[in-house]
Amino acid sequence: MNDDKGKLNLPASKLPQAEEAPKGDFRGSLHWRVLRILSEFIEGWQFLADFKMTVTIFGSARFKPGEKWYEEARKLGSLLAREGFSIVTGGGPGIMQAANQGAVEANGESIGLNIELPLEQRINPYVKKSTAFHYFFVRKLMLSYSARAYVFFPGGLGTLDEAFEILTLIQTKKVSQKIPVVLVGKEFWSPIHTWLHEDIFKKYQTIDKEDLSLYTIVDSAEEALELVKNAPPREDFFY
Repeated sequence: MNDDKGKLNLPASKLPQAEEAPKGDFRGSLHWRVLRILSEFIEGWQFLADFKMTVTIFGSARFKPGEKWYEEARKLGSLLAREGFSIVTGGGPGIMQAANQGAVEANGESIGLNIELPLEQRINPYVKKSTAFHYFFVRKLMLSYSARAYVFFPGGLGTLDEAFEILTLIQTKKVSQKIPVVLVGKEFWSPIHTWLHEDIFKKYQTIDKEDLSLYTIVDSAEEALELVKNAPPREDFFY
């Protein structure tokens, strides 16, 4: 038996590998995969249709209870739940678990969009309503779909990838510019903002100055709440 089974926070190199379908099995064909992808989109949209006021919270899976950003995400989950928002996360540990925990403690909706793995589903115990996806890219779209705001805590490559994709969708007007993108943690996000301002904007001129206003950096759950709670309903689903 794999000793890693049951662990919630595995490095990518230790995640179990997906097994290929046996040769000749139609489930390994391109046609089957296209149908499976379509079904995941339909099931994901049907699942999310039941939640009208959602905020998606992103961040590292490595933070543990008691650590600064875990507790700040937990606090924000509670504050948002008390305002009537449903909390959506990737359903994993770290920041995701913290936000789900906060929502549960405030008697709010705690939602997890999980990813299927061969040996485990790595879902945290505070998720009360969930659905799972086989394909990472479908799950990623569902995390961004219909949310009234996006909140990013410090994280790794996955968090940065998600943040820059959301900003790109807003920049290219695939998502409304009225939707708050809140980056929590000045110590973490300010150097990235400086790099974008000094190098990407000033030196290389590969973005516009207006692109630097697509997000707001804050340092606390309370500041994030103020930016999120008056966010308008989503009416723009172009993608």
